[in-house]
Amino acid sequence: MKPGSGLRATWLGALFALAAAGTVLAANEEEAPKRGGTLTYMIPADAPPSFDGHREGTFATLHAVAPFYSVLIRINPENPSSTTDFVCDLCTALPEPTHGGKTYTFKIRDGIKFADGSPLTAADVAASWNHIIYPPKGVLSPRQSWYEMVDTVSAPDPSTVVFHLKFATSAFLPALADPFTFIYKKQILDKDPRWFEKNIMGSGPFKFVEYQVGQSISGTRNPDYYHKGLPYLDGFTGIFADKQVVRVDAIRSDRAAIEFRGFPPSARDELKKALGDKLAVQASDWNCGNLVTPNDKKKPFDDPRVRRALTLAIDRWHGAPALAKIADVKAVGGIVFPGAPLAASKAELEQIAGFWPDIDKSRAEARRLLKEAGADGLSFELLNRSVDQPYKYVGIWLVDQWSKIGLHVTQRVLPTGPELDALRNGNFQVALIANCHGVVNPLLDVQAFLPSSVYSGNYGYFEDPQEVDLYNKMLRETDFGKQRALMRNFEKYVVDTQAHEIWVLWWHRIIPYQSYVKGWKISPSHYLDQDLATIWLDK
Repeated sequence: MKPGSGLRATWLGALFALAAAGTVLAANEEEAPKRGGTLTYMIPADAPPSFDGHREGTFATLHAVAPFYSVLIRINPENPSSTTDFVCDLCTALPEPTHGGKTYTFKIRDGIKFADGSPLTAADVAASWNHIIYPPKGVLSPRQSWYEMVDTVSAPDPSTVVFHLKFATSAFLPALADPFTFIYKKQILDKDPRWFEKNIMGSGPFKFVEYQVGQSISGTRNPDYYHKGLPYLDGFTGIFADKQVVRVDAIRSDRAAIEFRGFPPSARDELKKALGDKLAVQASDWNCGNLVTPNDKKKPFDDPRVRRALTLAIDRWHGAPALAKIADVKAVGGIVFPGAPLAASKAELEQIAGFWPDIDKSRAEARRLLKEAGADGLSFELLNRSVDQPYKYVGIWLVDQWSKIGLHVTQRVLPTGPELDALRNGNFQVALIANCHGVVNPLLDVQAFLPSSVYSGNYGYFEDPQEVDLYNKMLRETDFGKQRALMRNFEKYVVDTQAHEIWVLWWHRIIPYQSYVKGWKISPSHYLDQDLATIWLDK
């Protein structure tokens, strides 16, 4: 056995059970792809907060600009429902780790060009990864903590990139396949590390054409794309629309062919009734869900009794089936993607506050805690995102749930950009946000529950050394059984004992689209496989 291969095999073997999560109700696509045409698709947001994949975590950025960029490795676009099938994008072959699983050496393809015609080399790859892992002062990198195991990233020659790790961990390879890790030009990063927030220039399957603020973004086929024969499309146009009714009407009238994020069952049924066999549908469990984040700097949310009362009031077991009829939510689960080997069983979950099977007992305890904390009858504001599905629906439901324990809650609904500003500035009391990821990688996916000093995308404004210690032990544990036990301890502590974060429900991804769209396969994430390279139009 090669050094480090046993560690990876143990973890990847455990994850194979998730590989078939998607359900497809679509035409047989064993046809020869056709070249040409322009794909028009909907992006369910008002606008991306910026174009910089290293800075942002929203699909609004990824759906707009992923077609313009390359990454080092990725989930296989032919098998996107897999959690283990990684393939090279810029590299030539996936390396076996050496030095006890602590060194990964990648060879970079020859002849790759950026959109401006300049060559892409290992120096650009290393610079991009160093920008993510070690961002310059004043530059935001929300996934920086995912790579805390990385010691150095270097380019010893124009075709070689080497990652040296501080410690071996099964979380590293899936983290490397994150779809936000665009490869930027080193010369530009060196001159202005924030240039890519407002500008686009990559080496992906498409070249940038135009961005109309809050309206659309478009691209044209990159003739120099290094994956020969791709892309099939001549170009694409993504149309921004934060209202579901607008997006449904666009697909029904064929002004757009698809939306890659997801619709609720009612929208699917409406489109199916209107379009019949002209509509195809794919559905999957979704590595995405809502959580409630109390701001620990705003009293009384610095009191764990108040935070715990908020989760105890929520009837997830009865609420999920009802919400699933109108919103793209479905599964009740803990902080790990349902069905993953590290996820809690139903019996384990029912021992956690907010998941008790007796909702009356749960709400009685919530009222007791509020009274003890001097917060009974509390009024507060819930910050929410101006996206119909499922934020607004879940927000309305939560307001009703909290009213059952005597709380008076109003919502402040903001567009994506201003909402992120409010979160980043701490200008809120309680917020409804999402924890969404690409590759299912539970050891890193749960970082959203860590203090912001560890994970910059956490907006709870708390510090908790005990929680961080629990997490670090789990990240470094390579025995699966011990790792799973540590995950249960971490889950119980963060969402029950301290209730720093309040996990709500997992989402369910439903994609109805015009049946002439071919070559696209659903995954458990609306972040994966968004470069559009394999899509073709049968018309």
